[in-house]
Amino acid sequence: MASRGFQVEQHPFGPAVGRLVEQFAALPGIGRKSAERLANHILSCSTPEAMALATAIHEVKKTIRRCSVCFNLTEQELCVLCRDPRRDRTVVCVVEQPKDVSALEAAAAFQGTYHVLGGRIAPLEGVGPEDLTIGPLVQRVKRDHVKELIMATNPTLEGDGTALFISNLLEEQQVEITRLARGIATGSVLEFANKEMLADAMRGRQHF
Repeated sequence: MASRGFQVEQHPFGPAVGRLVEQFAALPGIGRKSAERLANHILSCSTPEAMALATAIHEVKKTIRRCSVCFNLTEQELCVLCRDPRRDRTVVCVVEQPKDVSALEAAAAFQGTYHVLGGRIAPLEGVGPEDLTIGPLVQRVKRDHVKELIMATNPTLEGDGTALFISNLLEEQQVEITRLARGIATGSVLEFANKEMLADAMRGRQHF
């Protein structure tokens, strides 16, 4: 992991602890103080507890792979969702990352399958269509006779651009392409909604 400028040799407990703090500080959402607290917890817990954490990290890096169909994370050739015979394989929800699958599954409102792109097209970051699983998605639509493709990429410039790129690739295929509804969330107040939310809500209005 990349360092945030922390000098390992300056840690009062020595370079080994300094390296541990540096690794924790490189994690998303973890600042210097939180990294110090995590390192101190590792130092204060028993050796079996610390080694259990290390073993869990090692095992997950060794055993987790990408599903051969949807590219979600799994320990087997197919993920648990692709193995589920109750899932509708003709309806595919396209997301950017595996964490998006987890979020949608928590809502318990979708019974189709997923396709994880592995990111979004971002030319300024050097990420092109060839760096994502767009090719396998196109093949899957043709092979599995997919009827509906739900674009659930993030509502950002890059996410929308990625969805548009995929839609253009599939314009000659007999597949309906939809996207997740956007707009005002239930229980929210118009006063606090930004203009993008209000515009999406107005365009996506439904019969009462």
